[in-house]
Amino acid sequence: MLMKTFPKIIPIFPLSGVIYFPKTNLPLNIFEDRYLNLVKEAYDKDKLMGMVQSKKDDDVYKIGCLGKISDYQKSKDGRILINLTGITRFEILDEIKNNKLYREFNVNYKKFEEDTSDIFYEAKTDSLMEKAKIFFKRSGLLLNWREFNKLDRSQKINTLAMIAPVTNEEKQKLLEAITLIDKVNTLENIISFYLHEVNFNNQTIQ
Repeated sequence: MLMKTFPKIIPIFPLSGVIYFPKTNLPLNIFEDRYLNLVKEAYDKDKLMGMVQSKKDDDVYKIGCLGKISDYQKSKDGRILINLTGITRFEILDEIKNNKLYREFNVNYKKFEEDTSDIFYEAKTDSLMEKAKIFFKRSGLLLNWREFNKLDRSQKINTLAMIAPVTNEEKQKLLEAITLIDKVNTLENIISFYLHEVNFNNQTIQ
């Protein structure tokens, strides 16, 4: 999918503490009326919707991720279970006034063209991967590294950024890193901080 084919106005699901990245998958259990409406209309239209982390007082972060509904199942109790596959990040420009139950925003994808490009600037990841293995082990997190190593370079970095046991603010910082190189450097710095500063026997990591 080319960058120019992405819609300028998208429905957005603001959710606190949920941050996901391009080329990753996010399962969602939809039960609120407004978001049931959002998902149904998005699925019938182009299967595209945005996710962004919410703040207080209905405010949202400016950078989120556009996803495509890759699985859609209705439950007997009225819920909708979906899988959202990340495509590209976006920057929110402004909110669109509408008469719908859910919110829509005018967005721009220009900063994140690398998300949908087959060309990546070379990012050295050996040091990051070694630190990530130590960090995950100390945190008590299990990851199938054999399956993980089958992913391409950008999928690996985005997956680590999504599942790493760091704060939501730190994950948002990773989401906002423009290039893959920026993301690698930011993630390595965050992990290095935890390896040196955090007492893993008394964690408060989210």
